[in-house]
Amino acid sequence: MLFQSPEFLFLFLPAVLAGLGLLRMLGWRRGIVAWLIVASIVFYARWEPVFVLLILGSTTVNYGFGRWLGAPEEARHVRRSSILALGLAFNLTILGYFKYRGFFAENWNALFGSHFDLGAIVLPLGISFFSFQKIAYLVDVYRGTTPERNFANYLLFVLFFPQLIAGPIVHPGEFLPQARTAWQGRADWAGIRQGLVFFVLGLAKKVILADSISRFVSPTFTWAAGGGPIGAVEGWTAALGYTLQLYFDFSGYTDMAIGLALCLGIRLPFNFNSPYRAHSIQEFWQRWHMTLSRFIRDYLYIPLGGNRGGLFFHYRNLLLTMLIAGLWHGAGWHFVLWGGVHGVYLAIHHAWRRRAPDPEAYPWWTVPATFLSVVVAWVLFRAETLRSAGAILLGMAGAHGKGFMPHQNLLGWLILGTAIVFLAPNSQWWAGVAADSAATPGMPRRVWNRMTPLSLHWAAAAVLALLTLICLLQIFSQPPSEFIYFNF
Repeated sequence: MLFQSPEFLFLFLPAVLAGLGLLRMLGWRRGIVAWLIVASIVFYARWEPVFVLLILGSTTVNYGFGRWLGAPEEARHVRRSSILALGLAFNLTILGYFKYRGFFAENWNALFGSHFDLGAIVLPLGISFFSFQKIAYLVDVYRGTTPERNFANYLLFVLFFPQLIAGPIVHPGEFLPQARTAWQGRADWAGIRQGLVFFVLGLAKKVILADSISRFVSPTFTWAAGGGPIGAVEGWTAALGYTLQLYFDFSGYTDMAIGLALCLGIRLPFNFNSPYRAHSIQEFWQRWHMTLSRFIRDYLYIPLGGNRGGLFFHYRNLLLTMLIAGLWHGAGWHFVLWGGVHGVYLAIHHAWRRRAPDPEAYPWWTVPATFLSVVVAWVLFRAETLRSAGAILLGMAGAHGKGFMPHQNLLGWLILGTAIVFLAPNSQWWAGVAADSAATPGMPRRVWNRMTPLSLHWAAAAVLALLTLICLLQIFSQPPSEFIYFNF
């Protein structure tokens, strides 16, 4: 069920909020947890009911692994490291079967001349995201966190519908304590107001900006996939257009997820903090998909050794981490190469920092240089194959001449999108959340009493109402489109 679809906005969400409000009035906290679990199951089942069995079954097994890991030594009968290995293998096997079996079979056939055909398979929505959350839970319990004994709380941690499909990726320590104590006392009206701001801003990013830019960008990548030549102007406008589309699409989903969760009494971590304004590629990853960056740092990069063991191992770990991050995004070599390119970017950045007189002093040109580096890499991310990515990149390099000037509407969207990305305050600021706290792992305290343009002012209602009206006109004038990260 898409957040911007009429059935979600006018049927599902009002019913969920009404049920939550009634249960709050009755003071039945356990009933609220059960209600949100049922709502999340209905939300997921709207796409493909059979996969509800997969997510419920795998969640139950993971809960069992967590309890086993946290049991006293005399009750385990098995080393904790072996239990963790079994739990990780269970999750990675499910993820590999649904997401990577075709990719591995294809490459096996190419290497050995065999003809394995495993057939087509539907990728369960959100499998990469909820697999990561379950893996994080097992690793945290292994590291000493007390396992969750209430199965309903754990089930809600995995199934919570605002972030079930595309994140943010939530750590157990951020969500489970809230599941135990939320919905006690009065409703958090300040948090609900914040949630409405986040949701409307995210809706506007998706419906007004991302979907409008997509109509002009997709034909160029489709033409390149078919073998058509790409001129320099066409290549650069398509690459820049996708850079903006992806940001507005994914950050729009995240804003809506955070906003919905706040309206339901749960605070999720931020996932974006003006990433295209970064001065370096390291800072970009500290601002882009922040919960994924945090996950691969805590559960992959640091366990691999991080920056310990000398320069060779440091750069090796950077490259391995980003290659795996690329493969996580999709079963294709263009995703792997995209991750590898970012690994090289990070290695160059760290090498520069070692030689720079003042590693924290960045000249003005580092922002556009970082941005252009990211734009070039996004071509690999967007293209369907390495060949089509190569066609776009060759076109950007001028291999097929200047090309045609883009449609004036596309130029207008590119100018507007670029201005918003580099000049406008981000969603956290508009919602009245402290800007200096935006990069912290968890949601910072609300600061609605601070003076911001939307802080409890009549203008806030006017701006949000106008954006809502424009979004509704867009929603009812054309079918809603999926979010880009639904494919991952």
